Amino acid sequence: MSPPASPLLIASGAGILTLLLYSVARVVYLVFFHPLAKVPGPRLYAFSDIPYLYHAVRGEWPRTLKRLHDRYGPVVRFTQNDVSFITPGAWKQIYSHKGHGEQSYEKDLRLYRPALSGASSIITSNEADHRRMRRLLAHAFSEKALRGQEGIMKQYIDVLITRMHEMARKDEVVDMVKWYNFTTFDLIGDLAFGDNSFKCLDSGGYHPWVAMIFDGFRQITLLHALKRHPRLMFLKDYIMGNKITKSALEHFHLTQSTAKKRIESGKMDREDFMSYILRHNDEKGMTVAEMIENSSTLIVAGSETTATLLSGTTFYLLSNPHAYGKLVKEVRSTFATEEDITLQRVNQLEYMLAVLNEGLRVYPPVPSGLTRITPKGGEFIEGYWMPEKTLVSVAQWAAHQSEQNFRQPQEFIPERWLGDPRFASDMRDVVNPFSMGPRNCIGKNLAYAEMRLILARVLWNFDLEIMPDSRDWNKQDVYTLWEKGALNVKLTPVLREKVTLSTQGVGGQGLEKTPTPQS
Repeated sequence: MSPPASPLLIASGAGILTLLLYSVARVVYLVFFHPLAKVPGPRLYAFSDIPYLYHAVRGEWPRTLKRLHDRYGPVVRFTQNDVSFITPGAWKQIYSHKGHGEQSYEKDLRLYRPALSGASSIITSNEADHRRMRRLLAHAFSEKALRGQEGIMKQYIDVLITRMHEMARKDEVVDMVKWYNFTTFDLIGDLAFGDNSFKCLDSGGYHPWVAMIFDGFRQITLLHALKRHPRLMFLKDYIMGNKITKSALEHFHLTQSTAKKRIESGKMDREDFMSYILRHNDEKGMTVAEMIENSSTLIVAGSETTATLLSGTTFYLLSNPHAYGKLVKEVRSTFATEEDITLQRVNQLEYMLAVLNEGLRVYPPVPSGLTRITPKGGEFIEGYWMPEKTLVSVAQWAAHQSEQNFRQPQEFIPERWLGDPRFASDMRDVVNPFSMGPRNCIGKNLAYAEMRLILARVLWNFDLEIMPDSRDWNKQDVYTLWEKGALNVKLTPVLREKVTLSTQGVGGQGLEKTPTPQS
C-alpha cells in the first residue's frame, strides 16, 4: 500500500491544475466569447501575440499579414487585441479629422523610440501639443517655404549628378540606394540644421550619425516586441546588448549640439526649417528641447523615406521597360536644357506623378500599419465592434497588394492613375502613404518636390540599366522600414547634339553638330 501524498504535493498539483484550467478557460474566452471573437482571423492568433511577434522579428510580417487578408478578407484579427484593415473606409474611420463630439484615436506610442530629452516631438506628442507644434512647423513646409528651398535642393542635386557622371566615366556600377540616401540626408540635414552637416555626397559614404540611424531599425522591432510584454523588458540588454542604447545616446548628443548651434546662430536669412521656427516662435511656440527633438524627427522622417521611394520607383521602372521608356520620353521631351528642370516645371509632368504614385502603391516606404487605439466606449469599424483600447491599423502594403482593392495588384502600371478604364474599379483611396487627417505627414509636398526634381535630373542625364544581381532587389525583409540591399545600376550618360564652332569654319561659317555627353 503506497503512502498518502504529502500536503505540499497535493497543493502543488492543485495549483498546476488550477493554472491549466485558467489557461484553457482564457483561450476559450479569447477565441469564442471575446468582443473581437467575431472578427475573422486564425484562431491561434486570437489568444496569443507570439505568432505575430515571431513573424515581426524575422522581418516577414507584412507578407504574412497580406496572406491572412487574402484568406480572411479585409478585416483580420491578428492578436488578442490587434485588428488590421485594408479598406478606404477604415482609413477614414481611424485616421481622419473628427467632428464635434467625436473622439480621436490615439497613437500606440510603443512603436516609437522614447525621447531622451524628455520632450515630445510632432510624432509622439499628445493632441494639444501636436496642434501647437504643427502650427509652428507648418510655416517651414508651406508653399512659400518650398519655393524658397528650391535653391538648396538644387545645390545637392547638382552634386549628385556630378558624382554620378564621375562614376559613369569610370564605368563604375552605382548603388542607387546609397546615392539617393546620400542626397536626401544631406539635403534634409541642411534644411534642419542650416549647413552641410553630413557631407555624404562629398565623401561618398554614410556620416556616422546616418549609419547609426540605419543600425537602429532592426533593434526597434525587437524593442517593440519587448514593450508588448513589460515583464520581459529586463531582457533588453541581453537580447540587444547595449549597442542600441549607446547609438541612441550618440544620436541624441549629436542632434542636441548641432541643433543648439543652429538655434544660437539666430540666422533668419535662409530658407531652412529653423529660420521659420525661430521667426514665428512665440509664447505658444516650442521650447529649445522640443526644437531639438523635432529636428531629430525631421531628419529621419524626411530623408530615409524619400530615398526609399526613389529606390523602389527606380527598381520598378527598370524592371518595366514600357513605363521606363514612357517616363524618359516625357522628361527629355519636356526640357530643352537641364536648367529648365525647375520645381514649377516638374510639377507639370503628368506621367512622372503617376509613376511616383504607383511607386508608393507597390513599395510604400512604411509598409506596415500605423497603429491607433480605439477611444473610450469603443466604435464600429467596417461593421465590426471594436471595444475601447483595441489596437487598430490599416496595413499599407497588404492593402496595396490586395486583389480586393486593385486589378493586377502585383504589377507596376502607372496608367492606373491616369484614368485607364482597365483600372476603373481600383480602390485608389486606400493608398495613403503619407497617412491622412490631423496627423498626416507635414512634409508631403517637400517629399514630392524632392522626388520629382531628383528623378527628372537623373533620367535627363543618364540611361539606366539594372544589373543582374539586383533583379530580385524587391525581395526584402521589413524591420519597421524595408531592409534594402544594394540596387546596382549601370549609368550611361545621354548623348545630345550640341552646336559647336568648327575649327575649319571662318567668320562664323562651318557650324557643325557634335554629339557630346551632357554634364
